[in-house]
Amino acid sequence: MHIGVPAETRAHETRVAATPETVRKYVTQGHRVTIQSGAGTGASFPDEAFTAAGAEIVDAATAFGADLVLKV
Repeated sequence: MHIGVPAETRAHETRVAATPETVRKYVTQGHRVTIQSGAGTGASFPDEAFTAAGAEIVDAATAFGADLVLKV
């Protein structure tokens, strides 16, 4: 399954719907995870942390186009 995590758009929202740890778990279970570039910045998770966990960094359209979209 393709799981997408777009950036939150609400003003002053610093959370992200998945952490690198949860992304690693999803990838280990065989899922494809895409994270919108910069989605974790407010929560102190740089894009590199997500790619190290196995996610792909993508644009908003790709993240929203997933089979399952995670939002806060």
